[in-house]
Amino acid sequence: MIDLSIYKAVIFDMDGVLIDSEPLWKVAMEEVFISIGCPLTRKDFQKTVGLRLDEVIEYWFEHTGWENASPKEVEDRIVYRMIDLLKEYGVPLIGVVATLQYLKAKGIKIGLATSSYEVLIDTVLDTLSIREYFDFTHSAEREAFGKPHPAVYLTVAEKFKIHPKNCLVIEDSLNGIISGKAARMKVVCIPEKSHSLEPKLMLADYQFEDMTLFLSHIQI
Repeated sequence: MIDLSIYKAVIFDMDGVLIDSEPLWKVAMEEVFISIGCPLTRKDFQKTVGLRLDEVIEYWFEHTGWENASPKEVEDRIVYRMIDLLKEYGVPLIGVVATLQYLKAKGIKIGLATSSYEVLIDTVLDTLSIREYFDFTHSAEREAFGKPHPAVYLTVAEKFKIHPKNCLVIEDSLNGIISGKAARMKVVCIPEKSHSLEPKLMLADYQFEDMTLFLSHIQI
């Protein structure tokens, strides 16, 4: 069991935690990179899971390079494609809505701290109809550094005026876990199912197969 009384806020990552969007990211990136003549595949994108999109683009530009579009153009194309994919295919992951309802009923602050851009936050919250549950949402695009830097989580804690040690983070990726731990928060890992098995996810304080199991461990 997780003693929820220790925590005054629960802060969720978005992609792979609230919504099964990681496969959609891989579709969008593969389509866009193919369109500019860069032969990256969905398997390649496993290396950059959890990074902010501009950092993902920078990584691949340095490692493979391309000539038919600027990094910013590639970034914009991926974002626009993601908006369409999220609207068409986006559904909440198992247990997400029930968990949000439970936390809200308990009076616990609910935050969102993601590497995705604000336009994608808005798309997800509206597509899933879960905006009402969140007290504050924050994108790492507003920070100097994305995950695994802890800034995005620290900003949410500061907004809530809650000490980081009283915040519980829900993550799915290694970069996200490192980010939450670096912020001195306890971290729950619910591994995203399309990722390759990553033994280092054991760095999280808790690990569950899905959000429903997490919920069963916080209910009193």
